[in-house]
Amino acid sequence: MIKIQIPQTDISIKQRKQQAEEGEHEIPSISGFIDLHEIPRDKAGIFMFFNRDDELLFTGKARKLRQRVKKHLEDAVSPVKNHRAEIYRIDVCIVEDPTDREIYETFIINELKAKYNIDKVFFR
Repeated sequence: MIKIQIPQTDISIKQRKQQAEEGEHEIPSISGFIDLHEIPRDKAGIFMFFNRDDELLFTGKARKLRQRVKKHLEDAVSPVKNHRAEIYRIDVCIVEDPTDREIYETFIINELKAKYNIDKVFFR
């Protein structure tokens, strides 16, 4: 039997909006996230979107994590486009091997019962 575990989270960012002090510039946010710069631009891995109740909303894989996460938060064709207001936390796991990313994504979708993933679902 093969044993798979969800990889350790390397980066976790929460939705927050910075209030600008008088004379300061407000940091622009994307769907309320101002810390997307913490997600590596040139690393591959898995990302997971959670709500305030720690329910997994959506998970995906990417060769370039920051670019893919931003795309889901901004793009009109993202599967989470109508649910962005629910996203409170983004967890990222660095996984360079493409086969490992594929396996982890499918495992996470089914183990944590991702709410808005429609592909690779075996639990419904």
